[in-house]
Amino acid sequence: MNSAAGPVPAAVPASLSLASPAIVEQPALAVDPPPVTVSATRIPVDARGLALAVLATLALVFALSWARPFVVPLLLGIVIAYTLNPLVVWLEAIRVPRIVGTVLVMASVIGALAFGTYALRGEMQSIVEQLPEAAAKLASGLARLRNSQGGNMQIVQNAATEVEKATTLAPAGAAAPRQQHVIVDRPTFKLDSFLWENSMGAVVAMSQAAAVVFLVFFLLLGGDRFKRKLVRLTGPSLSNKKITVNILDDINDSIQKYMLMLLTTNLLVALLTWVAFRWIGLENAGAWAAAAGLLHLVPYLGPGVTAVATGMAAYMQFDSLPMALLVAGASLAIATVVGVLVATWMTGRIADMNTAAIFVSLLFWGWLWGVWGVLLGIPIIVIVKVVSQHVEQLNPIDELLGT
Repeated sequence: MNSAAGPVPAAVPASLSLASPAIVEQPALAVDPPPVTVSATRIPVDARGLALAVLATLALVFALSWARPFVVPLLLGIVIAYTLNPLVVWLEAIRVPRIVGTVLVMASVIGALAFGTYALRGEMQSIVEQLPEAAAKLASGLARLRNSQGGNMQIVQNAATEVEKATTLAPAGAAAPRQQHVIVDRPTFKLDSFLWENSMGAVVAMSQAAAVVFLVFFLLLGGDRFKRKLVRLTGPSLSNKKITVNILDDINDSIQKYMLMLLTTNLLVALLTWVAFRWIGLENAGAWAAAAGLLHLVPYLGPGVTAVATGMAAYMQFDSLPMALLVAGASLAIATVVGVLVATWMTGRIADMNTAAIFVSLLFWGWLWGVWGVLLGIPIIVIVKVVSQHVEQLNPIDELLGT
């Protein structure tokens, strides 16, 4: 049976059996590494909330601009009341009644301002009378300087004028073009309207000043009454009351320190300006020093006005442009060293804010309210900084304004 079945196949090696297929060696191929995928971080943006926030900000800016006649005296009165409150508290601590201490403090401040104005009335009147003449004299001096340094430029301008005249001449035999003269009828000066406009402005200024005085008086007389009312309005929660008390105390402390710094730097500017002007020999040095100290209340803008005015007065007195530049430069240098550098640095130390935030705040409030915005910009940003420190939702603002 075996022979019929055919030849028996040879034995298959175990390495080539069906159970273990043959392994064929192939050359190794370079395999590219798998691509690295970077997962993009998606930041959720609430478009509706962002749009509402922008609209609310624009509405707030418009409301502040529209309500400037009301908001500016209110803020000015609050700042002055915060500044004078320690004096009333000290008088109250030595057994002086609150109302008597308030009257004494207000009368002392108003009396000091009136006495200073009365003492410098002669020099101030002399300055006011000399300013128009000084402006005209300075303008004529600049014109003479420009004419003396014109030289070749004046020759070129004369030549251009002659060429223009030659090109506009009519050809021979042609009729000269008819010229038309236009007469501009200027409106006549009306004294009654001028006096009415200026008197109305003076009345508005006096009424706002009176409103500020009465507001300061009532705030000083009230004492901690409004503070207690604000604490009650926060609700029965003890934590909310504690946060409100801390906010009000920090605002009080920051504004008082800032106003003390402002008073110190302004007095220093006035003193150094008086010494410098006396050394140079400028007339009415006391009045100019007082003006420099008062105008220094307005950062950046006030020192510029002082430098221009004192330069004009020096040119009026010495009839010399270098002397005018010396006086203006001295005024500007004193204001820059004491005011811009020292005041800005001290403000940053007091409120724990960076100088860039202070400068941007001055730009914004100056754009919104003019000179009053520049004057009140730093107290406002100090209040915002203090509130954002204690309210968790406003901590990003605190981080943005901080050093």
